[in-house]
Amino acid sequence: MNKCPLAVTILSWLLIVVGLVGLVYHAKEIDFRQPLQNDTLWVELVRVLAIVSGIFMLRGQNWARWLAMVWIAFHVAIGFLHSWQQVVMHAIVFAVFAFFLFRPVANEYFRASADQVQG
Repeated sequence: MNKCPLAVTILSWLLIVVGLVGLVYHAKEIDFRQPLQNDTLWVELVRVLAIVSGIFMLRGQNWARWLAMVWIAFHVAIGFLHSWQQVVMHAIVFAVFAFFLFRPVANEYFRASADQVQG
C-alpha cells in the first residue's frame, strides 16, 4: 500500500475533526418536530461531507480530494454572504488545500490507490 503523504494525512484528519465538531455543535439546533424548517440539516450534511472526504482521502480515494476541494470552495462562496474577511480566510484555506492535495506526491498517492483497485 502506498503511504499517505503527511500533508494529505493532516488535511484528512482536519476535515474529520472539523466535521465531527461541527456535527456535534449544530446537532442541538435540530428541531426534530420540523426538521426541514431551518437550515440545520443542510449544515449537518456539509459536516458529514467533510468527514466522508477526510476518511476516504486517508484511503487514497481520488474522488475524496475533489470532494474536499468542493467542500472548501462551497465555504468560499458562502463567505460572500457574510463578510470579506470570511471570503479571504476561506480562499486562503482553499489555496492551501489545492497546494497540498495536488502536489506531485499527492497525485502519486491517489493514482497508486486507483491503480491498486484496477489491478
